[in-house]
Amino acid sequence: MGSVRVKIGISTSVIQRGRTGIAQYLFALLRAFLPHADGHQFKLFVLEEDLPLFGFVTSGMEIVPVPERFRPPVKNILWHQTALPRLAREHQLDVLHVPSYRRLLWRRPCPLVATIHDVAPFRVARKYDQARMFYGRVVARRLARRQNQIIAVSSATARDIAACFNVPSDRVTVILNGLDHDRFQPGPREAARAEVVARHGLRQPFFLYLARLEHPAKNHVRLITAFNQFKQRTGSAWQLVLAGSDWQGAEFVHAAIRSSPFAADIRALGFVDDTQLPSLYRAAEAFVYPSLYEGFGMPPTEAMACGCPVICSTRGSLGEVVGNAAATIDPESPDSIMRQMISLASDAGLRASLVKAGLSHAKQFNWDLTAAQTLKTYEHVAGRRAQSSAGAICSK
Repeated sequence: MGSVRVKIGISTSVIQRGRTGIAQYLFALLRAFLPHADGHQFKLFVLEEDLPLFGFVTSGMEIVPVPERFRPPVKNILWHQTALPRLAREHQLDVLHVPSYRRLLWRRPCPLVATIHDVAPFRVARKYDQARMFYGRVVARRLARRQNQIIAVSSATARDIAACFNVPSDRVTVILNGLDHDRFQPGPREAARAEVVARHGLRQPFFLYLARLEHPAKNHVRLITAFNQFKQRTGSAWQLVLAGSDWQGAEFVHAAIRSSPFAADIRALGFVDDTQLPSLYRAAEAFVYPSLYEGFGMPPTEAMACGCPVICSTRGSLGEVVGNAAATIDPESPDSIMRQMISLASDAGLRASLVKAGLSHAKQFNWDLTAAQTLKTYEHVAGRRAQSSAGAICSK
């Protein structure tokens, strides 16, 4: 099937204006697909106000605009269930990829591929509001079984899909997320520090946490408690820097910052543009990732690739993703987080050993490999359809 041109449709409306992990997954995958655009035909279904975000693919892929009125979640779900199947038939797609469980199709206008990044509604209490929890636990569970193939971004996620969605194992393919090594690589620390001083006024050594401000899932409140204990124990000048947009429950995070006796040393930067991340990683003394659950968790691998030592939870896929290259913590224990913060802040040798381990570990993640494996999945499901159609004709 590899020599056959496949018409591939990709839904992009779950990217939340480019400010989510799914957005970064999709953008990186599309960049890695571009060299294959001569061999396959790509059609991207893009909400009108998101069109500028996809300028980098227009030389090799067709953009199909989606009216902006379909952006609100309920309307977007209805668009996926009604308009998108019709568009898939009109464009004669061989395969349609929806990169999130939140928009999976019931109808099968062509073979369906989905990426499931996590099963958070099953694993994290109060992750979303009641309506979204119901959708994730009940509706998406049924929709998942309608997909011809599901891509899981880690082995841990694949196990969760089997346990929570009851999808046969032969319809789940593990394809690890990649890493853009041209962007995320070691660089001059002094230049990076100068940049974050100029941009954010960060003059003291700092712990960095990159995640949207979401409570309780991203666990900022326990991290702030741990940081308070770290400051009380050490009297250190180190700061805590939180980079990420406000999300559900962000008010609890901001309240924890305001009530901290060290509030002046806790900086919430808000959304940080993707182009600024490498310098932020390089400037940080350590990266801390205390999330309660992740289906993959790209920031720890990005930090490692930039030469930043990592403190990390092992919940969900994180133990699999960081391996032995991070200082690990129990994310539900502020004491556990605090102890590792003290260890890294006081031991330059430990930081250096984690930098070395992280740089080596990060090499295994590669978007070109992720893209190649994803294309094989498209070809596989399109090939099964072609064989089925041929069999039906021969049997007549």
